[in-house]
Amino acid sequence: MKKAIRVLFILLFGWLAIGLYFTNRLMYMKKKDEDFILNREKEAGRFNPDEFESLPRRIVDIPSPFGYNIKAWLVEPHKTNHYVIISHGVTETKINSVKYAKLFLDRGFNTLLYDHRRHGESGGKTTSFGHYEKFDLKAVVDWLKNEKGPDLLLGIHGESMGAATMLLYAGLLEDGADFYIADCPFSDFKEQIAYVIKRDFKVHPRLLLLIGDALLRLRDKYSLREVSPISVIQNIQHPILFIHSRKDDFILPSMTNDLYEQKKGPKMLYIAEKGKHAQSFNENKADYERVVDEFLKKYVYSALPS
Repeated sequence: MKKAIRVLFILLFGWLAIGLYFTNRLMYMKKKDEDFILNREKEAGRFNPDEFESLPRRIVDIPSPFGYNIKAWLVEPHKTNHYVIISHGVTETKINSVKYAKLFLDRGFNTLLYDHRRHGESGGKTTSFGHYEKFDLKAVVDWLKNEKGPDLLLGIHGESMGAATMLLYAGLLEDGADFYIADCPFSDFKEQIAYVIKRDFKVHPRLLLLIGDALLRLRDKYSLREVSPISVIQNIQHPILFIHSRKDDFILPSMTNDLYEQKKGPKMLYIAEKGKHAQSFNENKADYERVVDEFLKKYVYSALPS
């Protein structure tokens, strides 16, 4: 009996240790070095510091409902009420959003770029892959509307986790923008983690997900099941452009296909031929811009008063 209890204790302790490691990997995911992001974007020609800093721009601190500040750049070269908020992916910063900001600046929009919690210059202790981030995005939207007035033409562009955050915001909190562009989002976080576990560790993920989810509830007060854009996509009435790279082997393009199929109302889908995860713009720039223009013409500009 003592031996059986000892074995059981060792097993339980082992799974607890694995669960703690698992939740640490999620909550405190290793971020890219900020200088690495800056140098990468400069060397690729996607960020020109002199050009960007010459634009009418101000740094703003937006209060998060969780008690820290969200650091943002408000870039306003145009005398217009047309704005796009850019929501970056996990491990990135708002520097990675500059290339998307330029895309919209060239089309007459002003832009707001911000750092997610625990990223860049923003506060926050943990990453939650959209659960807490969606409330921060609402704070950003509310701040911009309060600052510029409620009659904005507002779009949100999200990449990867930023796209999932955007869909959770629009599907769970408020459909508060006039249009959305979702670039390589996951459709369900639990399914995404299960896929990565099976791919990288060659083990069945069920027990690990069960233990990890229980510990995540205790440690960060949310469940993996609450981070599921596909469960709320039907609540979003405004137009969505879905984008994904066909060769993405981190978040599979089938997740975007599923989101597209479940979305009711105005929508478009673009599957880029080149590039892996979050590389659709970098590897297919001309086609990416063409599709964005088609989407804006079909669903955004046509709705404006003549």
